[in-house]
Amino acid sequence: MLEYFIQQRDRTYEEMADAFLRLDEPAAISARHLGRLARGERGSAGATPATRRALQAMFGMPLDDLLRPWTPELAIAQPATDDGSLVLPSPGNERSLIRMAAERARRFTLLAAESTTPEAVEQLRDDVQRLALAYPQRPLTELLGDMVETQDTLFALLERRQTPQQARQLHFLTAVTSGLLAKASHDLADPHAAMLQARTAVLCADQADHNGLRAWLRGLQSMVAYWAGRYAEAVRFAEAGTNIAAGTAGTTSVWLPVSAARGYAALGNSAKALSAIRAAEEAWNRVEPDEVDELGGICTFNQPRTLYYAADALAWLPNEADQAVDFSTRAVNAFANPNDPAWAFGDQAGSHSDLAIARIAARDLEGAIEAVTPVLDLPPSQRINGIVHSVQRVHQAAILAGLAAEGRDLLQQIEDFTSTPLKALPR
Repeated sequence: MLEYFIQQRDRTYEEMADAFLRLDEPAAISARHLGRLARGERGSAGATPATRRALQAMFGMPLDDLLRPWTPELAIAQPATDDGSLVLPSPGNERSLIRMAAERARRFTLLAAESTTPEAVEQLRDDVQRLALAYPQRPLTELLGDMVETQDTLFALLERRQTPQQARQLHFLTAVTSGLLAKASHDLADPHAAMLQARTAVLCADQADHNGLRAWLRGLQSMVAYWAGRYAEAVRFAEAGTNIAAGTAGTTSVWLPVSAARGYAALGNSAKALSAIRAAEEAWNRVEPDEVDELGGICTFNQPRTLYYAADALAWLPNEADQAVDFSTRAVNAFANPNDPAWAFGDQAGSHSDLAIARIAARDLEGAIEAVTPVLDLPPSQRINGIVHSVQRVHQAAILAGLAAEGRDLLQQIEDFTSTPLKALPR
């Protein structure tokens, strides 16, 4: 946040350091130290009271808030002028101020009490559910700050003494939130961080003693491994999760076998891939939503995602071209309505990419271009890791099919698209 506000003022660190002296002489700070604070290389522990006062007067925020990761919600705050006087919000900004006030009230409610209250746990569940519902439909840049903040709050609460029931609930919510951050790390093309978050989530799921949650996290680990090109590992995670889910009936019992299908297909094992797809379809007959499914969004697996995963598996198998066209077409249709609660921009893009691959296998280049064009129109903020890899598979399929010359324009568009993924955006 500090770096953001300095950039907004179009000032150098030297100029800002000089402004400190005009506010409070004891708050003198070197441009080098200020730059380290702004880049997150130094924490607040070593700051003097005078420096804290000067920073709050200059930017209208406590130092701890200024050193938090940038979020749109915090950026709405109006910084003070260099002489310490606060800038009044412009007319029409009232809703933003209300949201800021609500966030401050929320954090006070959660952390002010000596022990965790039932109201605080309920508030956190609402927060986690909101993030789970929003994740498939909104750009990660809009949600990441909230996810980090929620995980930090949950960690802080777990360090306190809790009743066994509250500890179980907090560990459950921490596991889900860490799972969301595992997905976020994966979307930013950082599989190492993704697996680290996933292992933390598994530890919390064990403390919550929830098999449905353990199985869901194995599904996440399988997904991370799949997109990292570790297909055998993706199968192992999916099958380990299937064993855990044997005594449960949540929608994860569908996700895990169809995840294994993708891994088997990428390894060229057509028989096991097709068997896993059939197992996933049959699992729908036994599904009964569990506590993880109740959160909704990314925490529940639905029929459109089943079609997409099956299409993604079949796209690897040359002898299953007709089925690949069928499943990918059905998946594209299932994700056609962005107002549908089951809609997810990442799964929609993957479905379109799989349809393009299936059409390339039939040497229908024009149809492939039609299928993948909506994906290539996505803004960089939605070019998550899985989408980038899906589009790269279209590129590879066109080359392997001998369509490089005929599809030169398509290949160039794909190369331009993949040159600016989400991970390349400034953060």
